[in-house]
Amino acid sequence: MKIPFLTRTASVAVLRLQGTIGATGRGAGLSDAALAPLLERAFKRKKPLAVALAINSPGGSPVQSSLIGARIRRLSQEHDVPVHAFVEDVAASGGYWLASAADYIWADDSSVLGSIGVIAAGFGFTELIQRHGIERRVHTAGRSKSMLDPFRPETPEDVARLERLLVPIHQAFKDQVIARRGNRLPSDRDLFTGEIWTGRDAVELGLADGIAHLVPKMRELYGKDVRFLTYGQRVPLLRRFGISADAVIDSVEERAAFARFGAGRG
Repeated sequence: MKIPFLTRTASVAVLRLQGTIGATGRGAGLSDAALAPLLERAFKRKKPLAVALAINSPGGSPVQSSLIGARIRRLSQEHDVPVHAFVEDVAASGGYWLASAADYIWADDSSVLGSIGVIAAGFGFTELIQRHGIERRVHTAGRSKSMLDPFRPETPEDVARLERLLVPIHQAFKDQVIARRGNRLPSDRDLFTGEIWTGRDAVELGLADGIAHLVPKMRELYGKDVRFLTYGQRVPLLRRFGISADAVIDSVEERAAFARFGAGRG
């Protein structure tokens, strides 16, 4: 005989990973520090059958991506709980790094996945300030301190230094994907060029495991009566309405990041 108040309903923890990745100092985006308590609760509370990550991220900081991904793996192993990543609009660059921390990756046909690469971008204003008679004055202790100063001409030495930073970061990204997806990736295709793919192509390339949506897939795997426990970051009241300069800046930056992959934010 079942006693209602003693009967435990099987549950799946759902954690939404939405937005750009990185500690911006304005309280925005996804960071390891902000997500740590949420991840701890998701894996521990009610002893879930699985953790489902609802991912919608164009990427961001490689360090924060690595820290968050590593935390997900540690908690999964410590509590013996499988992790499923469900890609919504986009899981690109660092967003795909997060997805690769899961045991299984699911996507929509129109989801965008990939962008396994590293980028550094900026502007050069040398001719502009010369045209207006502006003199740039910079004094450093250390000849590399003003590397890639946008108000000075780009030098081969500066570019070489930047490449020495980008190459090992890219290699760390590749190592992560190979470690998590290696046996599912084709041996005759270079997937680490920064290219992006839609959901169906990502499945064919081994970057995702199938086309599926969160609720029906979890019910298919863990039972139609499974209970969903949802976790998400709290957003201050004023920020919800964009009533702050930081909120406006964050919104513009995030929309620009999503726009790179043809994924708009409503």
